[in-house]
Amino acid sequence: MGKFSSGAVSMTRFRIAESVTRELLNEVPQRLKQFAFLPIDDIAEERGWGWANIDDMLDTEWKASPPEKGEFFAFTLRVDRRRIPPAIMKKEVTIALREEEERAKEQGRKFVSRDRKNELRAQVKLRLLTRTMPVPASFEVVWNTNTGIVYFTSTSTSVVQLFMNQFTLSFGLPLEPLSAYALADRLFDFEANPSLERALDGMVPTAFIAGVF
Repeated sequence: MGKFSSGAVSMTRFRIAESVTRELLNEVPQRLKQFAFLPIDDIAEERGWGWANIDDMLDTEWKASPPEKGEFFAFTLRVDRRRIPPAIMKKEVTIALREEEERAKEQGRKFVSRDRKNELRAQVKLRLLTRTMPVPASFEVVWNTNTGIVYFTSTSTSVVQLFMNQFTLSFGLPLEPLSAYALADRLFDFEANPSLERALDGMVPTAFIAGVF
């Protein structure tokens, strides 16, 4: 998790790869509500995610404050996860398998089939999920509508991919991570000076610390 209001924050920058119409910008608050976070406390899901208020991740109706902040939209991607400790999962599966083996012996069967073992593991996992409270996390989003730049307070590959998918699903807009090459493309006019583009294409990574590459 990260907050722009903190002293230091890790973030990923994106640019919107397509033009954004005024009509779509007007629809953003409603689309945030349409794809808002839905709690998974009462259902056996491992993960749930969606948009929430940047000022209060429990607010999915934006009653506390609107997402519009001048020329920016600011909101949060809330992600709730259930994690079953591997040791507990292993213990409970072992108990279930031993009980199943005892029943198999009583019924004259010599072994428990692979399909039955997989079924038992799935049953144990479902049972443990219903007994495990999800852990909430929130990642802030700031969208500059003038520049088309989007800032996201995570650098985790899985979280960033989830955010990109959710953003495109919600707004129909693909995001492009702002790599060094993409930043250079924004700064320089390659059409007016093709040699700059060729020079950029020919660049290779440089090791500033011995043994990095």
